[in-house]
Amino acid sequence: MEREFDPRDYAVAMVGITKQFPGVLANDNVTLLVRKGEIHAVVGENGAGKTTLMNQLYGLLRPDSGKIYVFGRELNLKGPRDAINAGIGMVHQHFMLVDNLTVAENIVLGSETRRGVIFDLRQARMRVKELSESYGLMVDVDAKIEDIPVGMQQRVEILKTLYRGAEILILDEPTAVLTPQETEELFEILRKLREAGKTIIFITHKLNEVMAVTDRVTVMRQGKVTGNLITKETNPREIARLMVGREVLLRVEKQPNEPDDVVVEVEDLWVKDNRNLDAVKGVSFYVRAGEIVGIAGVAGNGQTELVEALTGLRKAHKGKYMLLGQDVTNLSARELRLRGLAHIPEDRHKYGLVLDFPNYYNAILGRHDQEPFCRSSFLDHDVILKYTKELFETFDVRPRIPEMPSANLSGGNQQKLVVAREMSSRPKFIVISQPTRGLDIGAIEYIHKTILRLRDENVAVLLVSMELDEVMSLSDRIYVMYEGRFTGEVRPEEVTLEEMGLMMAGHTWEEVRGTVATR
Repeated sequence: MEREFDPRDYAVAMVGITKQFPGVLANDNVTLLVRKGEIHAVVGENGAGKTTLMNQLYGLLRPDSGKIYVFGRELNLKGPRDAINAGIGMVHQHFMLVDNLTVAENIVLGSETRRGVIFDLRQARMRVKELSESYGLMVDVDAKIEDIPVGMQQRVEILKTLYRGAEILILDEPTAVLTPQETEELFEILRKLREAGKTIIFITHKLNEVMAVTDRVTVMRQGKVTGNLITKETNPREIARLMVGREVLLRVEKQPNEPDDVVVEVEDLWVKDNRNLDAVKGVSFYVRAGEIVGIAGVAGNGQTELVEALTGLRKAHKGKYMLLGQDVTNLSARELRLRGLAHIPEDRHKYGLVLDFPNYYNAILGRHDQEPFCRSSFLDHDVILKYTKELFETFDVRPRIPEMPSANLSGGNQQKLVVAREMSSRPKFIVISQPTRGLDIGAIEYIHKTILRLRDENVAVLLVSMELDEVMSLSDRIYVMYEGRFTGEVRPEEVTLEEMGLMMAGHTWEEVRGTVATR
């Protein structure tokens, strides 16, 4: 006979959690059981309810029904302060650090050591040093946040939770901005924390990471738990099926290509950022018809400014940009579109859609003043509606309601709408930036197939992504970008993830090959 449930057996026991928003049942009688001293993954598609569940554990939301136990004690969390006092810490995907303060100052901010009414910085520095050494989270306590790499910033966020006494750490998509080397370093840190008795809840959509570092997995779909798995007894295919409800193609099936003529040629391009500093520093590259050229790199190394210069959203101050044999340097976005450019932007809300517009308007943005959508300066709504319905059917945008505001679509379907609009413009050259950011595994599978279809239709594709697996699996050639320059051009079949990570950290391809050869 099965033993009765006892919350004291678990570090976290969320039992029968239900949370409803207007029109959405986000959590439907969810039970999450996390053992003390384990790394426990929570995975699911967008809208599966995992973030809502974690926000309730951290006190940001309150459940409509159900109970939350931490180390056997039932809690009534009224806010994050209650969660912190209960030993729960959360490291958010977007770091919450003050750039012009030091590492030590950031870690103690809000929990400062005081001598009377005076902030005791010396004592705080000593305490942070001791903490970092005891957990192997080595940081420079006197460095300013703006001067340290992303991987070290993440260590600072983890140290912040430990400084406040966290025994349970919630990590939300913790590897999104890390190089492969930084990711492996993070995993080593998590293993050390586990050995020290800490409990870690790991939210991610990367199934290879689930397999690499976790002990158990809870899978969610449409607000419910669909599986509780022991990691070493499962595989990515089973996890993906429980997430999506069907078999999912986890690897891109790419056929060999035979590229055609050069469509795009960029020579010695320099672009400034919003602070008038050089963000792109003399890059040169080309893209041929029928090939996918990838640009890999950690966020903030000039990729955004490069894309904006190529799509007419930012001026280059030096260099040449040729499209189909014509100099198009610093032409407007509209002029570039008329010459055969399409653009899937990294921020679909800021640059891809007008969220308050109905879907049928967003489906023709950029071509709204052209036939057949516009005749004699008037929009032809019958043509636009018919076109949008066909577009939604072809690209599986759901729900198929042209009149619905695009704000009411899920993130995945908003992205599908942008992809559908840009692909259907029959481009000669398409710039695709962060195409699967924030998307679930089912939508990612669809977008990847769509990008490969463009290549097969002889379109020149430039793919810019921080997802290294994505760049490696889709691209025919890859340029690696670091601090505004290319550290090398490689073919994915000729380079390892480790070598790519070194290039993303600033080593040239020649240096990397020299390093590897002399090991």
